[in-house]
Amino acid sequence: MQPAKPNKYRVIISDRAAQMLVSHAAFLAEISPDTAEQLVVQFEEAAKSLEEMPRRFPYLQGNYIPYGKYRYCLFAKRYLLIYQIAENVVYADYVIDCRQDYPWFIR
Repeated sequence: MQPAKPNKYRVIISDRAAQMLVSHAAFLAEISPDTAEQLVVQFEEAAKSLEEMPRRFPYLQGNYIPYGKYRYCLFAKRYLLIYQIAENVVYADYVIDCRQDYPWFIR
């Protein structure tokens, strides 16, 4: 008898999250193409990891963020992949550089 396979989640990267990643990578590529490539690879690894156990990451908290809606995964030391889960689908909505202010996001 084979062990049961864990439930897999489908991960969908929004156009906005993809564009944010491209923007961050383009900025890094000006300084170091290798670092930019590493950012993309680590993003892909983080997104792929959400296929299994996406609930292992904490909820994003903020004054204007509805509790229990978004979770976040830290990758490449300073970037957040912000996502939400609906049934067996993970929606990756934002890619944020933690070193920047994002007042538009918390309002």
